[in-house]
Amino acid sequence: MSSENPDTSNPPNQTLDPQAAIGATAQAAVQSAGANWERQILSDLVQANLKEQQAARRWKMGLRLGWLLLWVIVLWQVFAHNQTSSSISKPHTALVNIKGEIADGADASAENVVASMRAALEDSGSQALVLLINSPGGSPVQAGIINDEIVRLKALHRKPIYAVVEESCASAAYYIAAATDKIYVDKASIVGSIGVLMDGFGFTGLMDKLGVERRLMTAGENKGFLDPFSPQTEAQRKHAQFMLNHIHSQFIAVVKKGRGDRLKETPEMFSGLFWTGQQAVELGLADELASLDQVARDVVKAEEVVDYSRHDNVAERLAKRFGAAMGEGAWKAMRSSAVIR
Repeated sequence: MSSENPDTSNPPNQTLDPQAAIGATAQAAVQSAGANWERQILSDLVQANLKEQQAARRWKMGLRLGWLLLWVIVLWQVFAHNQTSSSISKPHTALVNIKGEIADGADASAENVVASMRAALEDSGSQALVLLINSPGGSPVQAGIINDEIVRLKALHRKPIYAVVEESCASAAYYIAAATDKIYVDKASIVGSIGVLMDGFGFTGLMDKLGVERRLMTAGENKGFLDPFSPQTEAQRKHAQFMLNHIHSQFIAVVKKGRGDRLKETPEMFSGLFWTGQQAVELGLADELASLDQVARDVVKAEEVVDYSRHDNVAERLAKRFGAAMGEGAWKAMRSSAVIR
């Protein structure tokens, strides 16, 4: 007798729901798209990071190369500047330019001219020093320093110092030339202007018309001396004129000492007038008509001319600009911190 047991190992057939199948497929597709989107984002981030690192490396390399090039130029300029006075040994005529305004910080400042003259005369090959002048004048202080140094260097090195005038040698420029052994000019050069001036403007009348009040407070009755927005008193005017006359007398004494018996003094000579080169020779303000090449060839007897004029090299220019920028920044910071609100 056999008993038949129902087959429990085979579950009954189940029918799949179409909507469930579609949902499962959609969910799988969404998960797959999300995974792809995340991978794409990660890939983009990695690529952007790599590009940023490459750009940073290029900038860093470029900056390093730029600084290296700058230092090479600076060292080359310094080396060339230092070699100028030490590499010349054969006989030559030393040249120092005095061009433009004679003022502190300019190319024709006492610092630059004095250093150039010392380097020129210390060279064993220099037979004489020529100051090539083309200047309308400038500071009497700077000119006085150069004048005194010319006198000292002539006695120290026993070498002649000549002045050769190109376009003009007026006022403070002639103050310098008067100390040289001889002054050579062109027949059309402008020479002289032995005088002193102090100029400015006064705006008091204009301020009255505009209704502007000048509020100036000082400790000391003359602290506002020559203020253009305040009226000038007679005492202040006399004091300023006394100063000008004193400096003028110093100028005249330097010219008379330098030119000596060669000077044919006239009433107009020290009045501030200037003359042509030909007239200057006749008056004794200059010695002869000659150019730089003529002086080197016929007077010094050394045709080769070597320029010792000092100019700021790259390092000095950068230092001055950096110092000026730092000073300006400090001044702005000080002003901003001093504001009271």
